[in-house]
Amino acid sequence: MEGEIREFVRRDVSVFRRNRPEAGDNADNINSLIQRVSAQSLLEVERVINELTNVRDMLRTEGERVQREISGYASLSQAAMTSMKIIADSLGQMQPTHPAQIRRSS
Repeated sequence: MEGEIREFVRRDVSVFRRNRPEAGDNADNINSLIQRVSAQSLLEVERVINELTNVRDMLRTEGERVQREISGYASLSQAAMTSMKIIADSLGQMQPTHPAQIRRSS
């Protein structure tokens, strides 16, 4: 971007030197040059702001999605732990039916 601005200024200055305008025209030409250069800079700043806004919105959306995923995994993990506890309790309450288990419990 800076290189483009430098090239733009060089072209305008070389044209300016060839034409050798009057003193009043010099101020007009300089003002015109400044307006053109600043307009290009403003457009670039606005483009960068728009890109950053898009990135911010994407990051916000992805953050919300990740939070939902984590919440879902936490719920699933809690349900799995509850199920395992129920299974373990049920197995602990069962009476041994295998002869080796009966001898050990006696």
